[in-house]
Amino acid sequence: MSGNNDQQLFLGIDGGGSKCKAIIVVQNAVSQEIEILGTGISGPSNPFHGYEQAINSIVESAELALKDADLNNVKLNELIAGVGLAGVNLPVIFDQMSAWQHPFKHMFLATDLLIACLGAHQGKDGAVMITGTGSCGYSYVDGCEFMIGGHGFPHGDKGSGAWFGLQAAKQVLMSVDGLVAPSIMNNVLLTKLGCDNEIALVEAIAGKPAHYYAKLANLVFDAAEQGDEVARRIVEEGAEYINCVARTLWNKQPSRMSMIGGLTSRLKPWLNKDIQSRLSEPLISPELGSVMYARQQLALL
Repeated sequence: MSGNNDQQLFLGIDGGGSKCKAIIVVQNAVSQEIEILGTGISGPSNPFHGYEQAINSIVESAELALKDADLNNVKLNELIAGVGLAGVNLPVIFDQMSAWQHPFKHMFLATDLLIACLGAHQGKDGAVMITGTGSCGYSYVDGCEFMIGGHGFPHGDKGSGAWFGLQAAKQVLMSVDGLVAPSIMNNVLLTKLGCDNEIALVEAIAGKPAHYYAKLANLVFDAAEQGDEVARRIVEEGAEYINCVARTLWNKQPSRMSMIGGLTSRLKPWLNKDIQSRLSEPLISPELGSVMYARQQLALL
């Protein structure tokens, strides 16, 4: 297929703290129409938390997408890649990834925020809040970019999956020590991690990355929805932070705002009603936003 001069294969990457999503798209050079051929998902791909892990996940997800598309004879060096990653909002990380001797025909690197915004509003101005392993807000209005949060776990990313998971672990440890009241989360967390006491729990969670804690986030929401007051306070605190992010973004007067990320379905119902009512569903996925970005940048070459 890539040998046909009327067609070009694009790779779209959406890389976050827990997983890397890839999509293979073919564009007809004459009609400009695109067709999704295959998808692939691999592991964590935030280079802030591990450069080698990130580049391995990007390559693996791309290869899985080619396999899913049944393009066994197509090589990575035939693909034009749009790569949107968490963590590259930091200049030192962006420079590190830009220096990667990647295997693609071309690679156009962007933040996960930019490609999410492009996808959510199909290339038009707007804003996005990402609530996945990490959390961040971003708007693009009249050519001006604005970002809030995105400072990384554990010192930032409040209201994210990693943050909720960490709060659960901290609360359970304090409860086991007898400093605060026990919660529904106690037995659930200890059982999930195969721990019998606080020492075993500390050993299980010590030094773990953001995506590990993000896997614990759902138990906080489960407990809150069962009426557990401790879990409810955690969820309300995280939700109020996201409320503040939304209000700050609305001050930039975007025409649309979308909420994106793996925690969205659990967290959105806890936001203030006025915030919920103003949110719009994303028009296309972040990985398609990466393809859109790659096509824009290729046209500038």
